[in-house]
Amino acid sequence: MNSTVILPNGREVPSLGLGTWHMGERIGDPTTEALALKRGLDLGATVIDTAEMYARGGAERVVAEAIKGRREEVFIVSKVLPHNASRHGTIRACENSLQRLGIDAIDLYLLHWPGPHPLGDTIEAFHDLKKIGKIKAWGVSNFDTSDMEELWRVPGGADCQTNQILYNLMRRGVEWDLLPWCHKNGVSVMAYSPLEQGRLLNNKKLNSLAKQRNLSAAQIAIAWTLCKKGVMSIPKASSIRHVEENIAAWSIKLEKSDLDLLNEEFKPPLKKGMLDIL
Repeated sequence: MNSTVILPNGREVPSLGLGTWHMGERIGDPTTEALALKRGLDLGATVIDTAEMYARGGAERVVAEAIKGRREEVFIVSKVLPHNASRHGTIRACENSLQRLGIDAIDLYLLHWPGPHPLGDTIEAFHDLKKIGKIKAWGVSNFDTSDMEELWRVPGGADCQTNQILYNLMRRGVEWDLLPWCHKNGVSVMAYSPLEQGRLLNNKKLNSLAKQRNLSAAQIAIAWTLCKKGVMSIPKASSIRHVEENIAAWSIKLEKSDLDLLNEEFKPPLKKGMLDIL
């Protein structure tokens, strides 16, 4: 079990973070969501992942509330939408995110997925933002192996710190070539939706194993992602109870017999497939 992940620039961050997808929406309770994030920070999960897309900036506002008075201890990740990721649009989007977050700099700023603007323009904007201190590092999200290879061909592209991808027991296709490529090139991986937005929790074998270990299905699923070298897991939890349950996965050691059972139920890929995206 890896409790931290070291980014290519040497920055060490917790391997378990806090996701915010679907936070800040009208049907939610932003106060409860901010309290859940605060509890996560108290328990050492000091990476918070958000994006301008989430609730059209609403999630970033929830994060702003959660980190008031404790900015120094938090590692903030946010993302620019692909259609905003032109040379000037990236800078504008970052400034808007900073305003909603109520901070001076984003620790890690990601391109949310490959889009219409030339990668070179986005990367130049990232480097400009880094120079003026508005971001500390940058990365990408939802990039497949061919996208990463293209990124590496762009001047400055190899400064990428992470690739945030859909990775969980049900979505193991990235193990075929994308994860090995990232490991070979020293790029960290952030696994979003490690619980498949809750769908994993209905699996009978996963629940049976959890019961045997006196754990929850969610804890087993998150612990499985944390077993992977260079992988950070960012489950979203909107309540204090779920945050506490998720973070307890940090102390779980899965035995070989557990991993064998999980491999039998959730089979690794036998060939290259399309990159899964939620």
